Amino acid sequence: MLVKVYDKEAKEIDSIELSDAVFAQEYNEAIIHQCVVAQMNNMRQGTKSTLTRTEVKGGGRKPWRQKGTGNARQGSTRAPQWIKGGVVFAPKPRDFSQKVNKTMKREALKSALSYKFANAEAIVVDSLALEEAKTKKMVAVLDKFDMEKSILVVLGDHDENAVIAARNLPGVTTIHADLINVLDVVANAKCLFTKEAVLAIEKKYVEA
Repeated sequence: MLVKVYDKEAKEIDSIELSDAVFAQEYNEAIIHQCVVAQMNNMRQGTKSTLTRTEVKGGGRKPWRQKGTGNARQGSTRAPQWIKGGVVFAPKPRDFSQKVNKTMKREALKSALSYKFANAEAIVVDSLALEEAKTKKMVAVLDKFDMEKSILVVLGDHDENAVIAARNLPGVTTIHADLINVLDVVANAKCLFTKEAVLAIEKKYVEA
């Protein structure tokens, strides 16, 4: 698979051959969906908690006698229909985490990356090394490529200025190549890879 490489001015300067085993896989929506759902669930804290009728204060005695008052019969002020009563089926702390095996994660990521490259939603740039860690420098680069607001910038090991320059930009997510994951790839409309990053990904997942 031959991929064009651009400079920071969006001019084509080179091309690289990438492995079909990583960047030209068949699109598998089912496995991508399963991995994305699992990853999102693993991010949930599961700490929400409200009080049931056994945990709220009060309700130690019957509010009024069973008959003769004209009111509906009531047994306790802890009941859900009362103000400050307990919550029906109250949410309690729970573990939402799901296990996904490594093979499935790898295949989902390969499929997602292949879809991005096949549909011109991924661009490879020679380098994003910036002289200064300035937001306007990163904005200038992204404007050259006419990219949408939802962008995933995948960097190599020597692009710390780019990380700092992009962190204040809404809709722009930066991530190092060794931390790339299915959720970030799928959640962003376009992906911008440095040459170093895309080669690192290829090496990691071809050998896997």
